[in-house]
Amino acid sequence: MVTEAIALDADSQARRGFLLALGAYLLWGLLPFYMKAVAHLPLAEVIAHRIVWSVPIAAAVLVWAGRTADFKAAVRSPRTIAMAALTAALISVNWGIYVWAIAVDRTVETALGYYINPLVVVVVGAVLLGERLDRLQIAAVALAAVAVMLLTIEGGKLPWVSLALAFSFAAYGFFRKTLPIGPSQGFLLEVLLLSVPALGYIVYLIATGQDHIVHSNGTDTALLIGCGPITSVPLLLFAFGAKLLRLSTIGIMQYIAPTMVFLIAVLVFDEPFGTAQAAAFALIWAALAIYSWSMLTSARRAAR
Repeated sequence: MVTEAIALDADSQARRGFLLALGAYLLWGLLPFYMKAVAHLPLAEVIAHRIVWSVPIAAAVLVWAGRTADFKAAVRSPRTIAMAALTAALISVNWGIYVWAIAVDRTVETALGYYINPLVVVVVGAVLLGERLDRLQIAAVALAAVAVMLLTIEGGKLPWVSLALAFSFAAYGFFRKTLPIGPSQGFLLEVLLLSVPALGYIVYLIATGQDHIVHSNGTDTALLIGCGPITSVPLLLFAFGAKLLRLSTIGIMQYIAPTMVFLIAVLVFDEPFGTAQAAAFALIWAALAIYSWSMLTSARRAAR
């Protein structure tokens, strides 16, 4: 009876974790619609409001979860503050490129960037942590490299938007692991650090009459305030969901958002998608299928 109760509890937690993570990925997948709605606003102002309006939400969740003691301890550590400043800078760069790319009709490239990201993480682990790649992972990385080369030859330049998104997010994930605090505490610390320059910039815009929060229509005001929830809610949903799920499950689910973004870009935003792009995406999808199979087989061997 005790064993059955434990099994049922584990299944319940897994289902809860799946729903939380699914909610996060669905919100991330729909994010291009919101970013397109604020595309007429200055990029720096949008980023500033994403940061500032995320603070109260992140703080409220931390209080609700009863993890304020951990956060207070982290704030007293100069090393933690320094590492959080680095991760905050990396995620703000990632946000900036993402918002800009959607505003200038390069949403397909953002989808490619987040497809490439898991493979970049594998390479980062091999180069910086000395992790050994198996044959399937090497094949997956090689296919991704061929896809990037194909797009480079076709476009006459590197697909820098995709690469910048993939590498900045991989670097964020790598350094984020060094923070000795949980994801919700870490997110609050990051946005608090970023809120100092962000709030200063917003105050400057308001003082000079260049803002779109006070000296503007109600729609722009609502959109800028809404930048907080659309930024923080999926991140926090993912943080809580990931704790309850196996890594292999998260590994498969992470393709939901870029797939939605890709479909929105091509079918709704009507962005160009030629033969070279189709071939590159086919190579990336094949690489991800190989990578996912490698990850699943490794998880099964570890469970034995």
